[in-house]
Amino acid sequence: MSEEIKKILLKMGKEARKSSQKLALASAEQKNQSLHYMADNIDQNVSAILDANIKDIEKAKDNNISQSFLDRLILNDDRIKSMSDGLRSIADLEDPVGQKMAKWQRPNGLDIERVRTPLGVIGVIYESRPNVTADAGALCIKAGNAVILRGGSESHHSSNSIYNFLKEGLIKAGLPEFSIQIIPTIDRSAVGYLLSGLESTIDVVVPRGGKSLVERVQNEAKVPVFGHLEGICHLYIDKDADIEKAIDITINAKMRRTGICGAAETLLVDAEKAAYLLPKLNKALKSSGCEVRGCEKSINIVEDIIPANQSDWDTEYLDAIISIKIVEGINGAISHINKHSTNHTDSIITENTETAEIFLNEIDSAIVMHNTSTQFADGGEFGMGAEIGIATGRFHARGPVGVEQLTTFKYIVRGSGQIRS
Repeated sequence: MSEEIKKILLKMGKEARKSSQKLALASAEQKNQSLHYMADNIDQNVSAILDANIKDIEKAKDNNISQSFLDRLILNDDRIKSMSDGLRSIADLEDPVGQKMAKWQRPNGLDIERVRTPLGVIGVIYESRPNVTADAGALCIKAGNAVILRGGSESHHSSNSIYNFLKEGLIKAGLPEFSIQIIPTIDRSAVGYLLSGLESTIDVVVPRGGKSLVERVQNEAKVPVFGHLEGICHLYIDKDADIEKAIDITINAKMRRTGICGAAETLLVDAEKAAYLLPKLNKALKSSGCEVRGCEKSINIVEDIIPANQSDWDTEYLDAIISIKIVEGINGAISHINKHSTNHTDSIITENTETAEIFLNEIDSAIVMHNTSTQFADGGEFGMGAEIGIATGRFHARGPVGVEQLTTFKYIVRGSGQIRS
C-alpha cells in the first residue's frame, strides 16, 4: 500500500473515532432527522444514482460478470425506492442507545443497571450490492456508531453516489459529517489496512459479500468480525407436509432471488413422501428455470435429474441450481444438516407440530423456520428495519445484525456511600 493511501485511511479512522464520541451523545430525534433527510435526498436524486449505476453495470458486463453477481449490482426505481423506504423504517425504530436492559438492587443498597451503548466505529466491507451503502450507514447512525464503508470496485460509482446523499443528510441534521465515510480508492490493499483496525480506531468489521471476501476478512482481521462465510440453506419436506404449500415454498426459497444468502441450496425430502412428491417438485423447479441435481435415490424416481456429486451438499450455488437428497425422516434430515450446515438458515415444511418442534430445537443455525421460505432470512422481514448482514457466530450478534446488535452495554452502579469490607 502506498503511504498516501495509508495516510488517508488513518485520517478517516481518527475522524470516525471523534465522530463516534459525538454520535454516542446525539439525541434520537437528531439521528432520525438525519435519516429522513438521507431518504429525501435519495428520492430526489434517483436519476443521478441510476446514471452512476449504469457505469458500474457497463464495466461489469465488459468483465463478463456472472448473472447472479449482476443481479446484486443492478439498481432500478423499485430498488432505490426500497432503499429510501428502508432509511425511513430505520428512523421509525426505537432508539437502542440508553435502553435499560436490566435493573436490580443488591442487599447492600447498590442500584445496578445494564444499559445499551454504541459499539463505536464499524468498518463495513461489501461487494456488489450498492444498497448496502445506505443500509449500513443508516443502521450504524441509528445505533450511535460511526462507520467506514469499503464498497467493491464493481459498485464504486453507485456506492459513492449514494454516499454523497447520505453525507448531505448528516450535515443538514447537524451531525458530524465524518460519521459516515467511504474509502475513496478501489486499491485492494486498503482492505488489509482497514482489517488491521486503523491503529485501534475500528471496533468491529462486518463483511458483506462472497466466500472469498468473508474468508479474507475472517483470516486477516485484527478486530472482531460479524458475518458468515457461506449460506448453505436447507429446506426439509417432511412426510406430513402439505404438498401445494411445500411446492410453493420451495420455488420461492430457491428462485425468488437466487443470489442472496437466504436462497435455498439443498432440498431434503422424506423418503416416505419422495415417490409422490419428487416428480411434482422436479416439474415445478424446471418450469421456473432451475437446474435440478439429485442423489441416486432421487434419480431412481425421476430419471432426468442430474446426478449430484458429494461436493453439491457443500456448495452455495447463488444461482438457479438446487440439489435434492432423499432422507429417512426427521432424524435423517437433522443428520444431513448437521453435517453440511453453515449455520445460516434452515426450514422444515410439515403440518406435524411435534416434528416441527424437534427440528426447531435440534438444528443449531442462526435462523430456523417452520412452513416458510428461507428468503425471509432478512432483517427487514424480521421487523428490524434493515440489516447490516447475517452473523452465524455465537458471540454477541447472531442472525440478522440490526440496530440492537450494533450496540454493546455498560453497567451503571448508583450508591449512597457504600464501601466494600
